[in-house]
Amino acid sequence: QVQLVESGGGLVQPGGSLRLSCAASGFTFGTYAIAWFRQAPGKEREGVSCITSSGAGTVYADSVNGRFTISRDNAKNTVYLQMSSLKPEDTAVYYCAAAPRACPLLLREGGYWGQGTQVTVSS
Repeated sequence: QVQLVESGGGLVQPGGSLRLSCAASGFTFGTYAIAWFRQAPGKEREGVSCITSSGAGTVYADSVNGRFTISRDNAKNTVYLQMSSLKPEDTAVYYCAAAPRACPLLLREGGYWGQGTQVTVSS
């Protein structure tokens, strides 16, 4: 019943921007923290960003800090990841995850998962 559906991925040139969306259903969205993860070929999944249930707090990995912005619209049950100044090393499948826990634990352990959306940064 829990559903997380990512969208917005695609091919973009280095230096470009892209906005990912994560649409949620089947749980009380406003009580869950939401995180973005990514996994590139041959690499482990890494936590990219997280936003608290209220939207008051955000967390970013050092590799994306200053370039990515996470936000949420609880009325629409949707979380966004605005990505700018994209680099080839940002190429990965991006997943959203949800859990009724603090962001550090969600980023460490995961939660409910979406199916992922491919982001490719290449010229």
